[in-house]
Amino acid sequence: MTNTTYQQVFHRVVDIEIQALQSLAKAVNENFDKACQTILACQGRLIITGMGKSGLVGRKMAATMASTGTPAFFVHPGEAGHGDLGMIIKGDVVIAISNSGNSDEINVLLPVIKRLNIPLISISKTLNGRLPKEADIALTLGEFEEACPLGLAPTSSTTATMVLGDALAIALLEARGFRSEDFALSHPAGSLGKRLLTDVSGIMKTGHDIPMVAGETSVMDALFEITEKRLGMTVVYDDGLGYGILTDGDIRRLLSQKQDMNQPIKQVMKTNPLTTSSTMMATDALKLMQDKSVNQLLVVDEGKLVGVLALRDLVQAGIG
Repeated sequence: MTNTTYQQVFHRVVDIEIQALQSLAKAVNENFDKACQTILACQGRLIITGMGKSGLVGRKMAATMASTGTPAFFVHPGEAGHGDLGMIIKGDVVIAISNSGNSDEINVLLPVIKRLNIPLISISKTLNGRLPKEADIALTLGEFEEACPLGLAPTSSTTATMVLGDALAIALLEARGFRSEDFALSHPAGSLGKRLLTDVSGIMKTGHDIPMVAGETSVMDALFEITEKRLGMTVVYDDGLGYGILTDGDIRRLLSQKQDMNQPIKQVMKTNPLTTSSTMMATDALKLMQDKSVNQLLVVDEGKLVGVLALRDLVQAGIG
């Protein structure tokens, strides 16, 4: 490092790996289409295998596939040769990754994969090697140098392989018409899952937690209800008037105008308040609040008030 700065090394590595991706783009041909079609037609699972760094990339590829609509898992080729090969059955498709195309651990598995008549897709740098020659579909990365100055540590090759795997996953995602809602089903514990799977019914306040007063209630008494239920508003109900609301902001304005705080709340309430249904997705309810600049929504199903949804409850639920 005497004559080279760390930043110069950074830029050199990035430039070399960009060149590798450019080589990958040139190497992709009709076999990419065939690979996608074969995986789409698969009646079982997509099995991905690879040794060493290729195996680490394969694990990531399998995880990406599984979360984007393609049932997939990784099988370690060494373990497969000692019993785990039983995980692979007829109807599956195998993607085998080997930069050289001559991984001993994978080559041991090839006769069994062929005997089971399982479609084999290979990923290697070139068509040299036993693996791409025996594969039904051979995908190649192209010719490029590794970013490692010794040419030993897999660097550019693992980057190119990962990008190829991402491209396969996204092509399959689009072919399946995979939606964000489908993605959320495999990520229920994450923030995205919460946002896309939670509807209003799971967050709204119900029953005695709903602040509610009759139309003849005085503004002052309504203030006590607002304070007790801590939603920043109260629902107002009269048989003849239907639903209305009064917020703590409305009360502050009444106070600043020195209006009579003992007057019936129905005289100052907001009529025709904004409503939603209990089945609306929470994200859609949030957007409605933002578009209309309100902090609460009445939840009404078939003309009946069933809850109140507050902006702060959406935020606490991880939706906002």
